[in-house]
Amino acid sequence: MSPSPSPLTTHVLNTALGVPGSNMTLRLYQQQPLTTVWHRITTGTTNGDGRCPGLITQEQFKPGVYKLHFETGQYWASMGQTSFYPYVEIIFTISDPGQRYHVPLLVSRFSYSTYRGS
Repeated sequence: MSPSPSPLTTHVLNTALGVPGSNMTLRLYQQQPLTTVWHRITTGTTNGDGRCPGLITQEQFKPGVYKLHFETGQYWASMGQTSFYPYVEIIFTISDPGQRYHVPLLVSRFSYSTYRGS
């Protein structure tokens, strides 16, 4: 039996080159509601398609504030380039953990954007 898909997904796109952002390290955190301390859930690396499967299980996925931390500076340095942003953090709120959430990162050396996908 295959594991159930993560209710939270991400996809990194290198918009400067028009390719997936592969081999980028990222970490997923959840903010503890009473202390506001960030608790790391997982660390991963994007695959050849710029995706990082298995971020979180359905059982772990609770309402709250989450953060995806992307190591963009290391990503660009691995290609011999510099970046204005040493890292990118996307902070978002999950109110209904029964839904699926897709949080992509579109990145170049001097800009980034994100949105809530489906």
